[in-house]
Amino acid sequence: MPVNEEPILIKDSTLIDMLPFFRLKRWQWWLLVALNIVFLLVGQAASVLLGRFYYDKGGNSTWLATLLQTAGFPILFIPYIFIGSSWTPSDSANPSLIRVCLIYFVLGAMTAGDNMLYSVGLLYLSASTYSLICALQLAFNAVFSFFINRQKFTIMILNSVIVLTLSASLLAANGDSTEPSGVSKGKYLIGFLATLAASVLYSLLLSLMQLSFQKVLKKETFSVVLEMQIYTSVVATCISTIGLFASGDWSTLQGEMNTYSTGKLSYVMTLVWTAICWQICAVGVIGLIFLVSSLFSNVISTLSLAITPIAALIVFHDKMNGVKIIAMLMALWGFASYIYQNYIDDIKTRKTHTNAERTTNDSLC
Repeated sequence: MPVNEEPILIKDSTLIDMLPFFRLKRWQWWLLVALNIVFLLVGQAASVLLGRFYYDKGGNSTWLATLLQTAGFPILFIPYIFIGSSWTPSDSANPSLIRVCLIYFVLGAMTAGDNMLYSVGLLYLSASTYSLICALQLAFNAVFSFFINRQKFTIMILNSVIVLTLSASLLAANGDSTEPSGVSKGKYLIGFLATLAASVLYSLLLSLMQLSFQKVLKKETFSVVLEMQIYTSVVATCISTIGLFASGDWSTLQGEMNTYSTGKLSYVMTLVWTAICWQICAVGVIGLIFLVSSLFSNVISTLSLAITPIAALIVFHDKMNGVKIIAMLMALWGFASYIYQNYIDDIKTRKTHTNAERTTNDSLC
């Protein structure tokens, strides 16, 4: 496991011998990381495509789009039942219930606000402008990770952050879409500021989740990831539901479904699968924060920005030009740089831990 981005709980030396993740064989840990990468990439790509399908076919409720990003949390109870509840070491002080509830409430409220800001940005900006601003979230996350999570940067990690940011920016700058019709300069400015604020808030949210795992939720099983997503989604869903009714958007949903160009069944299935895909994506995001770091999780999210056009090519028959191909190759390069750094740190950490165990055994003998 990485030196610069070791698993969250490894930073507490008193627990180092008690962690199942650290005792996993190298290939088992990498398998868990790979599985969460797949969750994030597939979930995010599918969610974005379904969101585009929703708007293209007649959907226009920003509050409903916000609600869908967290409303699918009940499906997570299925794996949660099989995995079981998380376990806290008996010799470590359990955090108070009030403290844990406060953490989940704050993170859930931030999630709801972030989702709404992104929805407003997408409503008033073109896809290319929106994606260009979103690409900055990796740079914001690097800053927050440095100050909040004490992230150490190597040449390979810096190379990954820079190349992935440029890749996403290149892809966005290549967009041929124009600004949505009927959008005034004032609304355009609102969309720009909303998307910029959402990128900053999302980056901060990831770093705070990592900090919560480090300092408060010191649990060993992967179920803590599901708990984080379930409880924060409950809060975010409640806030989004209140916003949906308070704004009056709920009264337009029946008419929206009746006029949906592909039919009522398609409308319902689009909403259901969008909610499910967002939950798959969220598990991947939080899982990578738990296993590696918030910065690595954001790296994979940014990688998805370059991979999604491939899915759009297959589903919507979008055009694939040379700029998109170059952006995708740059993204893969940045991703490979980060993975290689993790591989190097993994080997170093394993050797250090092995030497420490040998020293301990020798002293006991």
